[in-house]
Amino acid sequence: MDPFDRGGGRGPIRPVGGPVPGVGQVEEWPDGDWHVRRVTGAGADKVYRCPGCDQEIRPGLPHLVSWPAWAGGEHERRHWHTACWRNRIRRGPGRSRY
Repeated sequence: MDPFDRGGGRGPIRPVGGPVPGVGQVEEWPDGDWHVRRVTGAGADKVYRCPGCDQEIRPGLPHLVSWPAWAGGEHERRHWHTACWRNRIRRGPGRSRY
C-alpha cells in the first residue's frame, strides 16, 4: 500500500517542494556525504556560531545542522547559516570545512 494514496482512485499525492524542516537527509558533496537537517526559526532557541562565517546564529533564525555521514560523525555536528553551508566548498584552506 502506498502511504501517499488518497484512495477513491484519485492517485497518490506526493510531498511537493524542498526538504521538510526538521527532517534530515543525506547530501553528497565533493568533500563527502553529510547528514543535513533544516531548523525552522521556531525551532531555534539558542545562539550558535556558524563555522562558515564565524558569526552568531541568533535564536529564531532558520538555519541548518550538518554532520559527516560516517560512524561517529554525529559528534561533529555543526549549526550553519544556509548560505554559508552552500558556499563552504569555495572557502580557502585557512578555514575549517566543519
